[in-house]
Amino acid sequence: MLKKLLIANRGEIAVRVIRTAKALGYRTVAVYSEADANALHVEQADEAICIGPAQVSASYLSANAILDAARITGADCIHPGYGFLSENADFAKAVKRAGLTFVGPPENAIELMGSKRRSKIAMQQAGVPVVPGYEGPGKSNGANDDQLIAAAKDIGYPLMLKASAGGGGRGMRLVENESELVDNIKRARSEAKQAFGDDELIIEKAVIEPRHVEIQVFADRHGNAVYLGERDCSVQRRHQKVVEEAPSPFVTPELRQAMGEAAVKAALACGYEGAGTVEFLVDKDRNFYFLEMNTRLQVEHPVTELITGQDLVAWQLMVAEGQPLPLSQDQIQLNGHAIEVRLYAEDPASGFTPQTGTLHQFTPAEGDGLRFDTGVRSGDVVSPHYDPMLAKVIAWGENRDQARRRLIRALEDTTVFGLTTNRHFLSRIIADDTFGAGEATTAFLQQAFKDDPSLSPQPLTIRELALSACALSLGAAGQEGWSNAPATAIPMTLEVDGDTVELLVRQNGHRLTVVHGDEQYKLQLQSQAPGLLCIIDKGVRQRCQYHRDSDSLYLQACGRSWSVQDITHQPATGAQGAGSGRILASMDGAIIDVLVAAGDTVQQGQTLVILEAMKMEHPVKADRDGTLSQVLTSAGDQVKRSQLLVEISTDEEAGA
Repeated sequence: MLKKLLIANRGEIAVRVIRTAKALGYRTVAVYSEADANALHVEQADEAICIGPAQVSASYLSANAILDAARITGADCIHPGYGFLSENADFAKAVKRAGLTFVGPPENAIELMGSKRRSKIAMQQAGVPVVPGYEGPGKSNGANDDQLIAAAKDIGYPLMLKASAGGGGRGMRLVENESELVDNIKRARSEAKQAFGDDELIIEKAVIEPRHVEIQVFADRHGNAVYLGERDCSVQRRHQKVVEEAPSPFVTPELRQAMGEAAVKAALACGYEGAGTVEFLVDKDRNFYFLEMNTRLQVEHPVTELITGQDLVAWQLMVAEGQPLPLSQDQIQLNGHAIEVRLYAEDPASGFTPQTGTLHQFTPAEGDGLRFDTGVRSGDVVSPHYDPMLAKVIAWGENRDQARRRLIRALEDTTVFGLTTNRHFLSRIIADDTFGAGEATTAFLQQAFKDDPSLSPQPLTIRELALSACALSLGAAGQEGWSNAPATAIPMTLEVDGDTVELLVRQNGHRLTVVHGDEQYKLQLQSQAPGLLCIIDKGVRQRCQYHRDSDSLYLQACGRSWSVQDITHQPATGAQGAGSGRILASMDGAIIDVLVAAGDTVQQGQTLVILEAMKMEHPVKADRDGTLSQVLTSAGDQVKRSQLLVEISTDEEAGA
């Protein structure tokens, strides 16, 4: 009997595993880095132990530190969660050598499926359909650049370059024609090496506009294996999942059975135990091809739990203890529909730039059929060291439309202040007609959704400016409310996304008129509670949530969030506008490549530096034509957000 579980992870998955483990009577141990000392998973575990500094290589990726923590606390089993060491065969071996139980599959299955090249060869041998491609010259050898280039000519374009190790879209490139191949091989190898310590690549024929459908499988050590339906993960950005749902609106009962049986065949072929996910690409004619197998619990496992009524973490622990699977294939029933989105601290209108800073307020919506899996709460700091996911928002419904409605409302009613998030972007996807019709493929975001307003900066409407002025005027007037003195025009200056906005605000009792240029807007304050305005707008009573932190104001209404800075009483300062030639770091991170040198001539849009942050590479580009007067960074440097990296002079400035 296992008694004490150490969770070798952080954030929402650590909180999720702790919840089930406690319910089953396990004592729980959290591990944490110095940056996570006050994290939610630390607070919720029975015991917690610090395993190193913020850098993942010295903490969450340190097998020795985690095994030491297990020894010190007396843990007898380790759950790896997802990411970090969850698919590291050497870690699974080390856990067993230490006399502990690894809550996951055998190390040989992890090792095989951790290589896209080797796993694809194994699946071909097991009779599982695979995408045509090139895996290298031999079973044990990866391909060099020349071999990849030669193979590409035989396969034809478009094609996919893929890192053999890892996942999450890193080291993956779509190559449209031969002229793009050499540079993409270099970039894919670099990204794969940074992310996984392994730059081995394979090539596959690109399946154009496919569905990405995965099958949840489970196996035990008694030879039983089942599948628990499918999840559709077709809505992706840069090969990273944005929306996941179960069941797939595209999959027929016959296809579900065929894919499920193929997935079980894949699991049995590698001697699998525990939770696994077999991922497939499905073309428009419903032909399916093996993509990869994830030898761990998936981020999107809650949608499967909601439609099957099963706790997959509980299943994992049962299998780890040597128990047989709790259900046979014919006992597994699918009920209703579930959709999950990943709520991130990122700005979709600015190229999905990750956001860091204090989460002033985080209040998940409540309602029937809703589930929030999160590792943060109000007051937490989102650091640059880890993935910026705040929560998984999941909605269940008796049918797909009910699940969609509930999810849209959950996103619109969840309050997040302090950081820009992708909340509005997500709600727009779920409400989109193409998604609603079940027709979204992996090309959806790049094609049908590419012009959505959530993907580009949108100026505040006069109504949003009026709500901002209303909240700021309340702060100035105090808790007693507004003055009933005759209306006077008061100037107000706001900073919105770096731009200065001049307003004229007239108050008359509880009525407010805001003038901006040729526009004006009238509101009436009905009532006020801490953080909540109740206003009457054109006869309709509505609510607006807000949070004020000194001169910074965060607001949320009608599904939109925005923030303004009250600079009415600040001295005027010149803002550094676009095209300044001062190229700043867009976020905290590490410089992994500098592509230019001082004195080089560059063009606007040219990539100058590659910045790695939050497990992704971000190109830093020139904002104007000119000559590089300074290059102030080198590969390997750790940089802070807004740190000056490169300076570009124009010919006129150089002459002056």
